[in-house]
Amino acid sequence: MKLQPKSRLVMIGDSITDCGRARPIGEGRGEALGKGYVSLVDALLGTMYPSYDIRVTNVGTSGNTVRNLRERWQTDVIDLKPDWLSIMIGINDVWRQFDLPTYTEKHVGIEEYGRTLRELVAEAKPLLKGLVLMTPFYIEPNPNDPMRAAMDRYGKVVEQIASETGAIFVDTQKAFDRVLEHYYPATLAWDRVHPGMTGHMVLARAFLNGIGFDWNK
Repeated sequence: MKLQPKSRLVMIGDSITDCGRARPIGEGRGEALGKGYVSLVDALLGTMYPSYDIRVTNVGTSGNTVRNLRERWQTDVIDLKPDWLSIMIGINDVWRQFDLPTYTEKHVGIEEYGRTLRELVAEAKPLLKGLVLMTPFYIEPNPNDPMRAAMDRYGKVVEQIASETGAIFVDTQKAFDRVLEHYYPATLAWDRVHPGMTGHMVLARAFLNGIGFDWNK
C-alpha cells in the first residue's frame, strides 16, 4: 500500500465527504468521522493494516464547491499538516447549474473549477507525501443525461490535473457505473447524489484500490 505507517490522511470535499462529521475537525471516536466513505476507509485501514496507525481526518463540508475549498484551504488543509490528502469536489459546482439555474452567482463554470483546483493542488502538493484526486459523480447510467454529461466533463478536468501533477486518480463515476449495471439509480441514492451505505462502500473501495490497498492481508 502506498500510504506509509504513521501517516495523517486528510479527506476534504462536500456533503458526500462530510456525512455528519464532528466539528471543527472530523476525527476521533464514534461518529466523528461521519457516516460515509471516510469512516469506511478508516475502518478498513484499521482492520487490514492495524500496525500502520493511520490517522484519518474528515474535513468535508456539506454544500461546498471548489470556491469554498479555496476559502478554507489554509485552516482545513495546510494548517493540519497532512502527509496524504484526498480531494473530492465538484458535485455542487455542477449541481447548482441544474437545481438552481437562475442563481448564476452560485454556478462554478468548468474553467473556474479547473483553475481553482489546480491552484489548490499546487499549493498543497509540495507539502505532501501523497495526493489523491477523486472525480465528482452522478449516480445516473445514461451518459447523455445533461447533468451526467456535465459531471463527466468536470471529471475529465480532475483526470487532467492528476496527470499533470502525478497525483493518484480515482474515477468514482467509473466505479458507480459498474454497480449501475445492476441497480436502479434511486436504489443507491434517492437524488442520484447522496448515496446510502452501498454507494459509500463503492467510494471507499475505489479510494482504497487507488492507494494500493491489499484486500487479502
